This record gives sequence, C-alpha cells and structure tokens, in this order.
Amino acid sequence: MLKKVFLIFGFISLGLGCIGIFLPLLPTTPFLLLSAYCFSKSSEKFHTYLLENKIFGQYIRDYQEKKGITLKNKIFAILLLVVSITFSLSRISNLHLKIFLILVLIGVSYHILKLKTLK
Repeated sequence: MLKKVFLIFGFISLGLGCIGIFLPLLPTTPFLLLSAYCFSKSSEKFHTYLLENKIFGQYIRDYQEKKGITLKNKIFAILLLVVSITFSLSRISNLHLKIFLILVLIGVSYHILKLKTLK
C-alpha cells in the first residue's frame, strides 16, 4: 500500500516539476527531487527511468550526488526565472503581488547561486 502512495506522489511531483519549467512560481528542482525519492521507494523501474532520462537525469544525479549544478544550468535557470517573472510583472498591476514576485526572484536566484558549481 505504501509503495502505491509513493508511486502516486512520484508521478504527481514529476508532473508538477514539468509544469514548473514554464511557470515561474512552481519550482522544478524540488519536485523532480521529490519524484526521484518517491520512485526510489516505490518503483526501481521508474526511478531508473527518471535518473537515465536525457532531459532530467543528469540534472537530478548531479544535484543528488554532488549537491551542485553546472554553470550552464545555473545560467539557464536564472535566465528562465528572470524572463518568466519579468513577463508576469508586466501582466499584473497589484503592487503586493509584484513585490512578492520580486522576492521570489531574489530568493530563488540566491539559492541557485549558492549551490556548488560543477564542471
């Protein structure tokens, strides 16, 4: 029963991680890491598939094993974050929401920059 729960949460977090690639307030990395953890507890097949995936696999392995990401991935993540939040800021008029988005941008950028840079 517990394996089924982990499997379901693995797929949900994988889906949210994929959506998070395009939505600025939905973090991709934590959901991908959560899905890898859930799959490791529920299905070796899906865990292996995720870690060997050509899009997410190396990214997850680098983060899990070495606690860092490549400079290329740092630049891409921050660039995508800036573009998506800037787009969101241009579409909203609520000052409090704009301040919140700017704080998200600063916090997430800080976290990304703080991670160890892999070669």
